Amino acid sequence: MAAARALAAVLTASAVLAACADGSAHVSQSDFAPDYQGIETILLDGDLVNFRVAMTGAREKSDVEVYARCAAAQYALIRGYGFARHVRTTVAQKNGTWRGDAVYTISASLPRGVRTIDAEVTVRDCGAQGIPTV
Repeated sequence: MAAARALAAVLTASAVLAACADGSAHVSQSDFAPDYQGIETILLDGDLVNFRVAMTGAREKSDVEVYARCAAAQYALIRGYGFARHVRTTVAQKNGTWRGDAVYTISASLPRGVRTIDAEVTVRDCGAQGIPTV
């Protein structure tokens, strides 16, 4: 029993150290002070759009993904569309700067799939959270 507890303690400590080493350690809500550093929009093909975002102060990769989603929603509205569908997002963190590379399709009608967003609702939510858009 003591050996099992010792092993559990070692595994827990290893997980904590690994999280710190790769920069994915959780930042508490009170420490969340995002600095949104810009959005680059690249039209890939008709309704397929790439969004590259950068920020510091993210708690985890989902903060970067939300920033890209906000950019996609605003872009859809600018182009006269009401919806977007998430294709993929990659997130990397280096030296305190988080970068997201996301691809969305934009459309006038609700696209097929489960990863769709209503652009107007999303932009409103982003504004309420203080997340900038395109």
